[in-house]
Amino acid sequence: MEFAVIQTGGKQYKVSKGTTLSVEKIIGEYKKGDKISFDKVLLVDDGKDTTIGTPYIVGAKVAAEIVEIGRARKIMVIKYKQKSRYLRRAGHRQPFFKVKITAIK
Repeated sequence: MEFAVIQTGGKQYKVSKGTTLSVEKIIGEYKKGDKISFDKVLLVDDGKDTTIGTPYIVGAKVAAEIVEIGRARKIMVIKYKQKSRYLRRAGHRQPFFKVKITAIK
């Protein structure tokens, strides 16, 4: 089974054709159904031989399609200091892109 390791949003993901994964928001104007391409490919394995990049493989691309654009569940950020009447609450929802890998080239 062919797989690749890509880097996007400061994280690395092991992907193969047909897998769906949630990645960090990608800069630019995108909508559901758009085709995107990841060019920061660190490793490609086709079952017989493995190619490792230094740090990236020149000319390798992983094609994907955006399935969903959304925001994750709310995370509460609380700062509290006892005995000093200090309490700060803030909420945060991290944006994400859910992508489906269509091809490894």
